[in-house]
Amino acid sequence: MARSPVLLLLLLLLPPPPPIMGFGLLGADSRRPDCGPCRPERCPAPARCPAPGIPARDECGCCARCLGAEGARCGGRAGARCGPELVCASRAAAAGVAPDGTGLCVCAQRGAVCGSDGRSYPSVCALRLRARHAPGRHPGHLHKVRDGPCEFAPVIVIPPRSVHNITGAQVYLSCEVRAVPPPVITWRKITRSPEGAQVLEDLPGDHVNIAVQVRGGPSDHEATAWILINPLRKEDEGVYQCTSANAVGEAQSQGKVTVGDLSTYRAPRFPAPHDRM
Repeated sequence: MARSPVLLLLLLLLPPPPPIMGFGLLGADSRRPDCGPCRPERCPAPARCPAPGIPARDECGCCARCLGAEGARCGGRAGARCGPELVCASRAAAAGVAPDGTGLCVCAQRGAVCGSDGRSYPSVCALRLRARHAPGRHPGHLHKVRDGPCEFAPVIVIPPRSVHNITGAQVYLSCEVRAVPPPVITWRKITRSPEGAQVLEDLPGDHVNIAVQVRGGPSDHEATAWILINPLRKEDEGVYQCTSANAVGEAQSQGKVTVGDLSTYRAPRFPAPHDRM
């Protein structure tokens, strides 16, 4: 049945029906529902950012916010957004169980680098951040020389300590060294020739009671060497030298082993129970 012109006119003048709940459309310029209106006067005072000069806004695009530096917490509304060349990494987040802000800003290019200033940086991102904010900078004043830490001569972090024990027992000396590239660590015993000249004897040599061991650690670019003497003999008494060397340089340190005779050793006397009465 055809509708009259008057009825069509009334339908056009009626207001549109409200949208069905859950199916309303948002305009192209609409904001996230949880953001609310932007009110800059309510934004917190801007802090001193670890990477100043890089503008950033919060997730709602309203308040100024610091970008996360390397090692900063990131992810979600509770964590920062990472700065240039950094990514937000989290093992838990990859599994889909991490709460907000549990990631860490890490450099997209992993690994330590050596800078043109002779310093080692944990990542190329750390080097570029230093170059960006160094006083008196100019283009190219600080750049990466090579991947990996800068080379440096051995430094003995913990030298061998002098020890004392009796014949038949055992003693050991240790030497902890830091260097890049990894050093070669050797032990020598310092003796005197009949003419009084100093003689260096490589160890373990032919000594069946002496063992030498070297392993990496405990920290990066460190190595620790031990020398174990068991059983200890009177002729083992003397000065033992730890020598560490790489392509850059060399370092040495010494420890002394003193040996007492078991026949002359007197154990400490403890009072008998009746002496304490």
